[in-house]
Amino acid sequence: MTYMKWYEITVYTTDLGTEAVCDALSEAGFEGFTIEESREKAASFLNESALYWDFADYDKIGAEHPCVRTYVEAKPENDPLLSAAKEAVERMKRQTFPFDVGPLEMAVTLRDDEDWANSWKKNYKPMKIGNRLLVLPSWETADAEDRVVLKLDPGMAFGTGSHQTTHMCLELIEKTVCEGDAVLDLGCGSGILSIAAVLLGAADAKAVDIDPVTEHIAAENASLNGIGAERYHVYVGDVLTDRGLQKRIEGRYGLVVANIVADVIIRLVPQAAGLVKRGGAFIVSGIITERLDEVREALTGAGFHITEEKRMDDWNALLCVLP
Repeated sequence: MTYMKWYEITVYTTDLGTEAVCDALSEAGFEGFTIEESREKAASFLNESALYWDFADYDKIGAEHPCVRTYVEAKPENDPLLSAAKEAVERMKRQTFPFDVGPLEMAVTLRDDEDWANSWKKNYKPMKIGNRLLVLPSWETADAEDRVVLKLDPGMAFGTGSHQTTHMCLELIEKTVCEGDAVLDLGCGSGILSIAAVLLGAADAKAVDIDPVTEHIAAENASLNGIGAERYHVYVGDVLTDRGLQKRIEGRYGLVVANIVADVIIRLVPQAAGLVKRGGAFIVSGIITERLDEVREALTGAGFHITEEKRMDDWNALLCVLP
């Protein structure tokens, strides 16, 4: 396979300077930018949006040196664009700004498509999960060995099967899903959990996520596994606040899954109690150990019986039944 070559242009600046750098490069003829914020700014954002996460490794978020990146195909006719970028950055150095724009150092690196679009795929391999499932990246082949094959291309959505929270959910789904179940997947990401449930015998599934990118990705992954739109429905919105969405998913399900975070799960519990049919199951995951007691209390307070708990590292998953 032949990969296209690209110039990766990186300009090092400050959080305040990123917009000015983007403007300068736009005037030089570039389109489309990636901004890497400082660790301090990234941490500030996470603290402000704590409802949607419980744990973050602050050493792995943000960048030590904020920068702006853009790409242009590496071919001779684009050499003038490189020169224009250098001139734009040099002009910025001579300008006076009402804020610190940092060093404005520029680096140009030759990249392959494979370097920045596909390199993550090297470490994503077929995974046997539980007793019956084989999660198979869509670009890989493997001997199924009598397992149920779940083909997956997660794209930009969460859920490959390799993360502890997803892995535990899949193990619990395999043990719990019943033939003919209706399934509801809250926070579906790539769709891996609800697709697995259908492949393991569920009749149909509804998948919900707050991130619009999941609508296309989850539906495509369902199609990869031979599950058509008549059995797999994807909705985008905040199930906690969107009345229209709540109306679209109302009903009683044999299995509801929510691999999210503790705060959202706690807020979802009263709603879930009205969505799980009697004798049905509610699987929750994405819970760090220090929040586990709070989640247990919310579940039992809503009438759920916790029948199984799983832990991998500091992550926890619970299987609950509504008697």
